[in-house]
Amino acid sequence: MAAEQTDLNTDYASAGFGGGLEPGKKPALVLIDMVMAYLDPASPLYAQGEAALEQAVRLAAAARAAGIPVILTNVEYRDGSEGGMFFRKVPGLKNFMAGSPLGAFPESLTPQPGDRVLTKFYPSAFFGTALASMLVAEGIDTLLIGGYSTSGCVRATALDALCNGFVPLVVADACADRAPGPHESNLFDIQAKIGDVIDAEAALALIAR
Repeated sequence: MAAEQTDLNTDYASAGFGGGLEPGKKPALVLIDMVMAYLDPASPLYAQGEAALEQAVRLAAAARAAGIPVILTNVEYRDGSEGGMFFRKVPGLKNFMAGSPLGAFPESLTPQPGDRVLTKFYPSAFFGTALASMLVAEGIDTLLIGGYSTSGCVRATALDALCNGFVPLVVADACADRAPGPHESNLFDIQAKIGDVIDAEAALALIAR
């Protein structure tokens, strides 16, 4: 398996994928949908996200202390029409109807004064929201991204960050998915084509800088 991964890395590199992105001077931390739907073992959307949550809590505390914006996203529908075809395609989104306890943030990641909470209806935190204009207004040029799930809303947000001119840095150990396969394959693809994949220690070093 290691040999196969090395061959794949070599193949992608020889094709011109995987260039590095230099972080800018003003980052923000964006934590995608780190809510109980992915943390409660009784939830049909449970993604075994506890370890990722621990890293996200560390990152959020460091960002707040450094004066770096912390942006938390969630999902909430009134009747589902806000989600259009996405809501039709993924029936599991019914768990995010207004008032559902599965849409709540865990106690350890309760939004703090100064945090921004952004409610979205689609995978990307950019689509149909004011995120891009908010970041531009604050001079943000780099996004540290964590959350759930790696193959869904994290990837979609990282891609839209790139397309909107922000440097996406996906914090691998602050992300989780339903299974290791989708998690790892999407991190590989993000590194190859979308942004840089880093770990929490590198993210904390960037915050401290």
